[in-house]
This record gives sequence, C-alpha cells and structure tokens, in this order.
Amino acid sequence: MKAMYITAPGQVEIRHVAMPVRKKGQVLLKILYGGICGSDLGSYRGTFAYFDYPRIPGHEFSAQVIEADQDNAWGIRPGMIVTCNPYFNCGHCYSCQRGIVNACMDNQTMGCQQDGAFCEYITMPIERVYDGKGMDPKTLAAIEPFCISYHGVCRGSVTEGDRVLVVGAGTIGVLAAVAAKAKGATVYIADVLEGKLKAAEKFGVDGTILNDSPENFIRSVNDVTGGTGFDVTIEAVGLPSTFQNCMDACCFGGRMVLIGVGKNNLDFNFTLIQKKELNVYGSRNALKKDFLELTNLVNAGKVPLEKIITHVYPFHEAAKAFEDFSGNPGSMLKVILDFSDL
Repeated sequence: MKAMYITAPGQVEIRHVAMPVRKKGQVLLKILYGGICGSDLGSYRGTFAYFDYPRIPGHEFSAQVIEADQDNAWGIRPGMIVTCNPYFNCGHCYSCQRGIVNACMDNQTMGCQQDGAFCEYITMPIERVYDGKGMDPKTLAAIEPFCISYHGVCRGSVTEGDRVLVVGAGTIGVLAAVAAKAKGATVYIADVLEGKLKAAEKFGVDGTILNDSPENFIRSVNDVTGGTGFDVTIEAVGLPSTFQNCMDACCFGGRMVLIGVGKNNLDFNFTLIQKKELNVYGSRNALKKDFLELTNLVNAGKVPLEKIITHVYPFHEAAKAFEDFSGNPGSMLKVILDFSDL
C-alpha cells in the first residue's frame, strides 16, 4: 500500500509499504479522508515538539471498516464509516490509574510519537473506533480537532454568560470559539492575520481583535471588556507571546487554558498569576466522551463543522498540500487529504 512520510523538515515522500495485518481485537480500516493538523504542519516545518523523523503523520481521519471481530461488544461492523481516538495511553501510569488517560505519562499520539494514518490502510484497537452515525466522511475527519478544542473549553469550565477570548484563529482556535459559543458564552477571537479573523467571523464569533502589537492587543481587550478582562482566555497557538497575551487579557480570578504546543520558553513575571489569582489549565488531547458528544452535536445540525474545511487535495498531492499550507497560513484553515479514490 501507499503511505506518506515526513522524512525531514520540508520533505514529504510517498512510499510503498506492507499492508497491516489485523489481529483479534483490532479493526482493519481503509482511510477515506485525513486532516492536516497544526502539529502535522509543525512537523513539516521542524517546529513541533513531539515528532521524530521519518514518520507517517496524521491523526485526524475518517475511515471505512474492512474487517472486525464478529459480534463485538462495540457494535463495529464492516462497511461502517468511523473515526478513531488516536491518543494511545499506557494504562498503568499514575495518570491512567486516575482515569486521566488523555494525559498519560507515556502518551503515544498517532502521527506524533508513533506512525499515523496518512496511508491507505491501518489497524486500530476496536475500543478506539467510533461510529460516525451517518456523518459525511469528509466532515467526520474534522471531528478530532473539534474534540481538542471542545476539551479545552470544558477544561476552562466555560458556561453561559462567560466572556471568552480565544487567541489564535487557526483550526483549533476557531473550533474552540465554536465550542464556547455552543456553551452560551460571548466569544472574541484574536490573531495577527486579518484574513484569519475574517474567516473566523463566518463561525458566529461576537467580535475579533487584531493582535498586531502587545499595546494594541491590550487596548482592544480593555475596550471590549471595559478594562476588566475576559472571564476565560484560551491559548491556541503555542507561542510565548500568545501565552503572555492570555495572561494579560484574563480578568482577576479568571481562567486561562493552554491548548497550543510549542518548543520555546517564556520569561514572564509569574507574580501576575498570584496577583490576579488566575486559574491556569493545561489541556491535552481529548476523551472518548468528547468524540461521542460532538458527533451527536454535529449530526444534530447544531454546529456547521463542514465550514472549517477550506481545501481538499488528493493523496498523491500530499507534498503540495503541505507546501501550500505552510506558505499560506492566512488563507487556509482546514486542509484535507482525500484517500477515497486509492
């Protein structure tokens, strides 16, 4: 079968590799669509913290079930269109023992710490396979990033009436804004690129902030909030400057959530956390309940998830997809690879 590898920063290859062999308790899947995540893009650029070369990227995908154990407890059958939980946990570390499986101390996410889904076929443990319940396969491939965003919003305990600022208008940031709106919050989104802010407006945010300088950013925050700051700020970039933005923009006694992943250090006045009595939460990966809840939410027509997809490339143009996405971040939101005709 064909598989896509990132062999070094800026280098994409499609190779012929052996077909996977399904074992008992596993499902054989034919990949239909795969989304290029910000972490995949970071791996391509050489900036992502959790990637070794060469590796098959990809953990956002939809697939068709080819083989599964008969009469399994999960109701997974050949022909079903599914998505999967790509965050492999060890099951025995301190985090796993306490049920915090998304923050396993030896987490192995597909496409990051182990090979991912950008190939024709994969096998998955059956308990990680979730029925798409009739969702269009292209849209279903975007459920996983929505789960990342939704999990972060839940970590921040966003509720109706909260004022929320999302810093970063990429896919994760926009979907965090969508999730916060679904919780009844008033939501603003900030970014350095006007084009991304224009795109975010289509998802029903209440306002945007152009983050073209720290001074203009905090001035806009004060204008929007009357100088009090936002109840919840969500960092969806992974840069020191945007982490600082979120601390600065958060109100006294507010909640700050870090979703973004980066490699750089931040030198900051940590007393600001004490002064404001900030509640700072990390948010990593997502849980099974996030996948199930959002599949139902999207299928009920309450979230237009398909709008997040701006570009679709055939799998054989994977190298061009990564090159284009890397060079045009302001005009491309969710880029999807189409495996369906292989």
